[in-house]
Amino acid sequence: MISQHGATGVAMVALGMVLTPGPNMVYLVSRSITQGRRAGVVSLGGVAVGFLCYLLAANLGLSAVLVAVPELYTAVKLAGAAYLLWLAWQAVRPGGSSPFAPRDLPVDSSRRLFTMGLMTNLLNPKIAVMYLSLIPQFIDPEAGNVLLQGFALGGVQIAVAVSVNFCIVLAAGTIAVFLVRHPAWLRVQRYVMGTALGVLAVKLATDSAPARTS
Repeated sequence: MISQHGATGVAMVALGMVLTPGPNMVYLVSRSITQGRRAGVVSLGGVAVGFLCYLLAANLGLSAVLVAVPELYTAVKLAGAAYLLWLAWQAVRPGGSSPFAPRDLPVDSSRRLFTMGLMTNLLNPKIAVMYLSLIPQFIDPEAGNVLLQGFALGGVQIAVAVSVNFCIVLAAGTIAVFLVRHPAWLRVQRYVMGTALGVLAVKLATDSAPARTS
């Protein structure tokens, strides 16, 4: 059974990353604005399958390695914290663009939308780093089976990411119009998420918990 701390930590990481503009958000928003909500939902289905692929790949090998090699856990922790800091900078840096800016895209079939959503997620470095560097830090061997914890924590991430992305898909058009009329809100969103990611990065880097061992 996963701990409350682990579930909350993964949920916070997932929320911070899904609200930070990246390949998945840009793709889903652009499709929703140019081709409608149905296209956005179909694309999100592909993204969700991509999450499942990462969940399987990470948990069928990575968890056991991290438990067996504490030094690797430390390296993973620092790498994950560094990546969160990089995401924080991307959120607040000058000249950052909005994923809600209108884009001219061709109309695609449902099959192609699903496939592009899947490939966009599989090739998304944010998701790879999250499964390889961030989620494993919340696994506690003393709380039970490591493999089951990995799948449960991954399930928390998928639930948060898919739910938030679904809301974004449904509201993309409205949000785009609102931000065009009120650009100050876009700056607020960027700074809030950048600050949240930065704080989480520092917390992960300074965590004094001992390396997990079996």
